[in-house]
Formats: sequence, structure tokens, C-alpha cells
Amino acid sequence: MAEMTSTRNTGQLVGRTIVYGLLVLVCFYYLMPLFVMITTSLKSLDEIRSGNLLSMPQDPNLDAWGKAWSSACTGIQCEGLAGFFWNSVSFVVPAVLISTLIGAVNGYVLTMWRFRGSDLLFGMLMIGCFIPFQVVLLPMARTLGAMGIANSTAGLVFVHVVYGLAFTTLFFRNYYVTIPDELVKAAKIDGAGFWLIFRRIILPLSAPIIVVSIIWQFTQVWNDFLFGVVFSSGDRQPITVALNNLVNTSTGVKEYNVDMAAAIIAALPTLFVYVVAGKYFVRGLTAGAVKG
Repeated sequence: MAEMTSTRNTGQLVGRTIVYGLLVLVCFYYLMPLFVMITTSLKSLDEIRSGNLLSMPQDPNLDAWGKAWSSACTGIQCEGLAGFFWNSVSFVVPAVLISTLIGAVNGYVLTMWRFRGSDLLFGMLMIGCFIPFQVVLLPMARTLGAMGIANSTAGLVFVHVVYGLAFTTLFFRNYYVTIPDELVKAAKIDGAGFWLIFRRIILPLSAPIIVVSIIWQFTQVWNDFLFGVVFSSGDRQPITVALNNLVNTSTGVKEYNVDMAAAIIAALPTLFVYVVAGKYFVRGLTAGAVKG
């Protein structure tokens, strides 16, 4: 008996060692590009040319970061990424907030105020989750032109709100089916109406799924390149388009340290959002996984 227990413990130890070893390898694989980007951005060009890609910077400095932010060339302009960074902030914040709010109302209606055809409407919205970006470019361009908001911040907000509504509605609908119907029925008996129930009962219970929607939409909108390059131009373009122009600028000496610093600057907001609120993402997504 003692021999069987010892053999089982040895097997568990070997299995656990293999699992942890694989996890370490996977972490190493995914973190290595980030390590190279950070160390390269802290090196001078001479050190990059003469040193090893994986070596630590001998004299670390933030010169490349300063140039990427304020004076790097993005095409014919040499004003850095600062202006494009704030361009992205100007349309990402309203796009995320509006699509989250409308998604919450849609999910509320589709679960607690159902009407004839609501299931069909929900199914049509779900189709919107799988429509490729390229398919909507032409009709969206004509719509923006007809509305008079083409090549503007308002136009980019509109595009991202429309495209994100299918996802935010799905998130909120699947979360709200876990809330007991008795809460809404009791509120109706007490005389509460549609918006009063939404504000006083539903929204206070929605914190986890609101975080999920914000993280999802923020990541999608901030990292978008296609809509940004199609529906904006000049100094109104988002940071992803500016980063592409900076990296592909063919004039002058190729500055890999500036390119790496610019890429990290463009990725910092999404990294910040995931670090601060990432633990709520899976919790909110799985809240409606059993029911509905």
C-alpha cells in the first residue's frame, strides 16, 4: 500500500513538473518579443547595430521614446505620435461609452421586455458579429457621406458604435438572463417603469458585464487600423495609422529604437486596461454561461 502511494505521489510530481515547465516555456515565448521591444527602445542606434538583439542596454536612455512621441516622421510630417494618440482618445472614449450604454439597453429589452420578433432581432444582431470589416466599407462610406460626417471624429465614433453594438448586445443579453425575472415583476407591481427599473435595479447589478464590454470595445476600437485608414485622413488619423506610417517611412536612417518605442506607446493604453480590469473580464463573460 505504501509503495502504491509513493508511486502515485511520484507520478503526480512528474506530471506537475511537466505542466509547470510547459507554462514557463509558453510565458517565455510570449514575453520574449515584449522584452526585445523594451530593451531595443532603450538602446542607441550604434549599440543596436553592434550588439546582440537579446542583450541588455549598456547605457539605457529614453531618447527614442521622446522622439517617437514628439518628433518622429510619419510620412511627410515629423511631429511624432502625440497628436495621433489624442486623436484616438477623442473617438475611442465616446465610441466605447455609447456602444456599451446602447448594448445594455438592448440586452435589457431582449431579456425582460420581450416583444414579438425579439428573438429574430437578436439573431439578426448576432449575424453582425461575423460580418467582416471589408464588407461594410462601401455602404458605411455612403452612409457617412449622406450624414455629412465623413472624414471626421464623429464619423469614426459612429462606425465603431454600429459595428460594436452586436457584441455589446450579446454580452449584456447573456448576462441579464441570469437576473431573476421576479425582481422586475416586483418592481412593475410597485409602479416602476421601464427606465426606472433599468436605472435603479438593472444597472447597479451590471458592473461585471460593463467592465467586459468596456475592455472588449476599447481593445477593438483602439487597435483598429482598417476603419481608421479608410474613414480618416491627414492629422485626424488614429495612432495605429500613424504607427504604420512611421514604421514604413523610407526616408533617412532606419531607427529601430524609435519604431519599438512607438509600438509600445501605441499599445500602452490597452495594456493598462487589461492590467487594471483584466480579472473582471473572464468573471463577467462566464456570468451568463450557464443560463440562456
